[in-house]
Amino acid sequence: MTLCSPLRRTPDQRPHSPPDGGPARRFRIAGADVSASIAVFLIALPLSLGIALATGAPLQAGLVAAAVGGIVAGRFGGSPLQVSGPAAGLTVVTAELIQRYGWRTTCAITVLAGFAQLGLSALRVARSALAVSPAIVHGMLAGIGVTIALAQLHIVLGGTPQSSAVDNVVGLPSQVADVHPAALVISALTVALLLLWPRLPGRTGRLLRKVPAALAAVAAATAAATLAGLAVPRVDLPSWSSHALPGLPEGPVLGIAAGVLTITLVTSVQSLLSAVAVDKLVAARADHGHGVPRSRLDRELAGQGAANVVSGALGGLPVAGVAVRSVANVSAGAVSRNSTMLHGLWIVLAALLLVPVLDLIPLPALAALVMVVGIQMVSITHIRSVTRHREVLVYAVTVSGVVLVGILEGVALGIAVATAVAMHRLTKTRITREERDGRHLVRIRGQLTFLAVPRLSRALHQLPQGARVVVELDGSFMDHAAYETLHDWQASQVRLGGEVEVTGPSGARIAEPDPASHACCRPWTPWRNHCGGHHHPADETRRATGHRPATDDRPATGHQLASGIGKFQRNTAPLVRDELARLAREGQRPSQLFLTCADSRLVTSMITSSGPGDLFTVRNVGNLVPLPGEESGDDSVAAAIEYAVEVLRVQSITICGHSGCGAMQALMNSAPDAPRTPLRRWLRHGKPSLERMASRHHAWARISGRLPADAVEQLCLTNVVQQLEHLRAYESVARRLAEGTLTLHGMYFHVGEAQAYLLAAPDEQHRYEDVFDRVAPSGPAGRPEGRAEESEDRLAQHPAPPDEVLARTVDDDRVAASRVDDLTDARAS
Repeated sequence: MTLCSPLRRTPDQRPHSPPDGGPARRFRIAGADVSASIAVFLIALPLSLGIALATGAPLQAGLVAAAVGGIVAGRFGGSPLQVSGPAAGLTVVTAELIQRYGWRTTCAITVLAGFAQLGLSALRVARSALAVSPAIVHGMLAGIGVTIALAQLHIVLGGTPQSSAVDNVVGLPSQVADVHPAALVISALTVALLLLWPRLPGRTGRLLRKVPAALAAVAAATAAATLAGLAVPRVDLPSWSSHALPGLPEGPVLGIAAGVLTITLVTSVQSLLSAVAVDKLVAARADHGHGVPRSRLDRELAGQGAANVVSGALGGLPVAGVAVRSVANVSAGAVSRNSTMLHGLWIVLAALLLVPVLDLIPLPALAALVMVVGIQMVSITHIRSVTRHREVLVYAVTVSGVVLVGILEGVALGIAVATAVAMHRLTKTRITREERDGRHLVRIRGQLTFLAVPRLSRALHQLPQGARVVVELDGSFMDHAAYETLHDWQASQVRLGGEVEVTGPSGARIAEPDPASHACCRPWTPWRNHCGGHHHPADETRRATGHRPATDDRPATGHQLASGIGKFQRNTAPLVRDELARLAREGQRPSQLFLTCADSRLVTSMITSSGPGDLFTVRNVGNLVPLPGEESGDDSVAAAIEYAVEVLRVQSITICGHSGCGAMQALMNSAPDAPRTPLRRWLRHGKPSLERMASRHHAWARISGRLPADAVEQLCLTNVVQQLEHLRAYESVARRLAEGTLTLHGMYFHVGEAQAYLLAAPDEQHRYEDVFDRVAPSGPAGRPEGRAEESEDRLAQHPAPPDEVLARTVDDDRVAASRVDDLTDARAS
């Protein structure tokens, strides 16, 4: 991340040059944001009215919440493409608050919940919400969806919903007996269009599907009710002058506090989970979310809090991030927060100018819309996910608790059951014994805690004294009591003449290795660090001088190679044998072609965390890609590219350079009259990279936030960009790129820093900005860890002064120009 904003420049202008003269543009809205805002507005308008109807609030409250969510949360939130507004997940709790305390007090509770969210944001606890089990979150949303669907079903049939889900179920038979035909017809038409609209076939259907299904269903139901003259209740928006604003909270303090806690909990968790989901959707787009920053959760929580304060103060419903509208925003191609803010502006204009049109909408149509949304909240995908992770019990208890008791109570029950399930799994240990080939095998599955010590001790002491025993541990945790029990038994068995071998993940805690050989089981350690290896004095001489001494009498590397293979057979082969057998049966199906340098310091599987079958790897001196037809007898690289693209159908190709590349040094130091050795002939394919670096018609290839350390690093970076251009010249690659089934990536690995950098994605004309961005460390789920977000916050709060940024820019430009002049002079000489 740099401290200055990227500047628009001409192709001849250096990236660190001062900006051209002329007035700067103050405000600009991308066309993609305008079209996306309209698509989201068309979805949000009917949903906002339907959710307000379902809660029993004034219908204007839904429009107020939609407008405030779009403008306030869109402007101040930390997730640029997330759309906020009235959410179906808040329908039940809001309806209960309105019935218990009235509308004005509910608005005050919304304001207090917003202040609570601002306080939580100041404490930077947003990521704590992600610690809640997904089974509890999905169960809460499913329970809310069931409650919504049962309540709206009464309106669909022409009646009035009861105060609880149980009462709605009990009263359903009498409501079915007293159905209103007009309301049922309008509701059936709405549901049918909602379900069938996304499945319209043919070219005409593809054009019609550009209109959101919710808008099409409500519009068709409105037209049918109006043309047929059906007597159904309709939307009745009173004058804005009589709109109810919040009052002082009236009611028991504990009840109001519980309402504030519930609103805060549901809005915060839903908004933060939705923000994380939006990041995944943005990354999955064709442009890989280029230019769209990832969500900053603490700022997003603050934005939601500010929106709830404003919405409650203006007499609106509680606001939260909404998945349906956010998905529509991302899918429509939005590129900034402007789309979300514009959608809020369109809601304001509709609320002021389209009141006569909105008053024509039948209430059964809105009820049917919200009922379908409630049913869809019970996601089959979520049920399959919790089943796969053996959390069905947690999900079922949470759903039942929310439906039968309430949201807070249901979530509390879900947390209690989830804790009990976790404790059960922690204490569940399976111990089995069998005798095989004169040896006794004891298998221990699960975590070894003090609770399992009695069964462990009983199983071990049933073994004959002095026997050969193998104890196989398959668990990730062993507490002190279990360790002492196992260790004491092992010592006793060995004293009696027996043999004990402890294997498995926890075996190292019993047979502690010699500290000098701690790395013997790590496949990425050099041979000189393996068990039994000796640190030869020649290594120190070689590192200090760069040359091997003439008296180097170290053993032949053939012994080291055989020793390394032997350790693979002992330590690694048993772990990968099943996977390699599967690959042998099914054949290789790699997803990427990885072309990198032959340098011995680059271990591709280590720096990419890949395994067997993941990468189709090509290595050569300098990670060069000869242009088609210029290999002059050696078609190995072209053949590998053709095989990977045409036969293996890889989805992406990555060219990886590295720091301190000897090929790039040789390329820079080559003399025109040097002998034409095989190495010199091969390095001619890198001359376009040298010319690109010296040319003033190309931007400097650089690492984000700093200039290259020296000319060699400059050429290493430039070479990656140039070889990508060579790659595009291959007919098979160009065809797959045009089809959209192949992507190209550039990568730079700094050996000394053990740090990878990725080339920024190209624009629509496949032009690169030649900037390599640092790859941040990622946590267990693949998400970048929190320090990057904290540094962004600090930079946002303490930006560099404009004159300091400009001074640095001018200095950088002078350094860059000086390096180009030095390189040009060297090549000319």
